[in-house]
Amino acid sequence: MRIVFYFLVGVLFGITLFKSEAASWFRIYEMFRFESFHMYGIIGTAVTLGIIIVQLIKRLDINSFYGKKIEIKAKEKSIKRYLYGGFVFGLGWALAGACPGPIFVLLGAGFTPIIIVVLSAIVGTYCYGLLKDRLPH
Repeated sequence: MRIVFYFLVGVLFGITLFKSEAASWFRIYEMFRFESFHMYGIIGTAVTLGIIIVQLIKRLDINSFYGKKIEIKAKEKSIKRYLYGGFVFGLGWALAGACPGPIFVLLGAGFTPIIIVVLSAIVGTYCYGLLKDRLPH
């Protein structure tokens, strides 16, 4: 039963991404050319909500749906890991015209050329799995 709930939330999230044009290649192109605030507004709203929700989880000791305590571990503060990761992520985003979430939205919306991007993301994830022990984390 829980899987149905997750599926419905995913479908709702996909519809929201599509209708807000967050999955639009043209909106992403405008963002990278600094021609429109649209995507920065969506990303900024997501980051702000993420900060607020994480702080609420930490301060109110909110439990997960399973009743377990949510533990958020502190991350290492390393410039290299975020610089390299951000560069690779941004480069892939700029080349593909979509970040990982919206590629599935675009596929579901019927944009078949995005299959190349989905397959490339899968290959990239596999390569990361092979190389992760040699990368700065």
